[in-house]
Amino acid sequence: MPALQPTYAPYPFALVSAHGDAVVAEDGRAFTDFYGGHCVCSTGHSHPRVVDAICAQARSLLFYSTAAELPVRTAAADALVRYAGPHIASVFFCNSGAEANENALKLSAQLTGRSRFVAFAGGFHGRTLLALACTDLPKLHAPLRPLLPACEFLPFGDAAALAQADFSEVAAVIVEPIQSMAGVRTADPSWFTALQRKCTDAGTMLVVDEVQTGFGRTGTPFAFHQYDLAPDFVTCAKGIASGFPLGAVLFAAPVAAQIAPGDLGSTFGGGPVASAALLATLEVIEEEGLAARALAAEARIRAGVEGTVVTEVRGAGLLIGLVVGGGHAAALKAHLQAERVLVGASADPEVLRLMPPLNVSDAAIDHLLHAVRSFAPAGAA
Repeated sequence: MPALQPTYAPYPFALVSAHGDAVVAEDGRAFTDFYGGHCVCSTGHSHPRVVDAICAQARSLLFYSTAAELPVRTAAADALVRYAGPHIASVFFCNSGAEANENALKLSAQLTGRSRFVAFAGGFHGRTLLALACTDLPKLHAPLRPLLPACEFLPFGDAAALAQADFSEVAAVIVEPIQSMAGVRTADPSWFTALQRKCTDAGTMLVVDEVQTGFGRTGTPFAFHQYDLAPDFVTCAKGIASGFPLGAVLFAAPVAAQIAPGDLGSTFGGGPVASAALLATLEVIEEEGLAARALAAEARIRAGVEGTVVTEVRGAGLLIGLVVGGGHAAALKAHLQAERVLVGASADPEVLRLMPPLNVSDAAIDHLLHAVRSFAPAGAA
């Protein structure tokens, strides 16, 4: 048995370094990274400002828990609340997206006195117990069923099913603005409006999972800004600190006012180094205009794949799904890797995902497009 417990099937090469939009294998080969460590490297690999902030903070104060007030943690919270906009009043720092969702769902049950949840087919929210109960992975539910709370899964984006659903005893509805793992699936803005109204009318908390869609990736600070949404909770992680582990739950003011000291806690959440990384990440995203860059890159990719094996482009900004019909998606992914371009797969076997750094270069995009255009499906004339 290897000392490191296997999880996912890794690349057939080890990575030893990275910079910007490229990663370097042990044998010296460089790969253009359109996977981004699974939608994490928002400011690129080892952005100098983020690295400098991490190193400087580590030299002055590597760690202290929330038993002490830390100016860098307070500054990070202030910056994140400002970035999220006037709807958001406060933040709780944790360590991952699953932990952020777990805390949002737990507080929803606590504040409403209800114990049922609603999520959506294809949704992915994490592997902790409450988050897993709301994640559409039946094979993982089966051995844990007695431990999982009741969660009803509705069809994503289905207006008729939403209208018929009963939220009267539901603590929270959790939804991703774009279902990344399911194949970069989106829903009509009117559906989100109806979802918000239904939650408000039923006294049900709305949790918007922005773990992958946040921090400028879809062209705005958070994707909920593009819809008629006033979520009670916004959860985030992934690109929040450019790869340094950090998660957060953002609270609307009415929710924040009901949370008492002791309701939440985390030893490592919002540690000084993570807080410094978050501050630097937000500075880079805003000062370098990376949300606008994501939209410009999206337009370039959409135009560039026209007339190729890609039959549809899904998503927004730099959370993109390339739909490849005819059973050719896996072959295209292998071809791209052979051409030294890394992309992600999804639960939909016909969809490949692009989640590169928000500052991905035009040269990197050209490399991707050239590799896609050079792909010849087996059996093609």
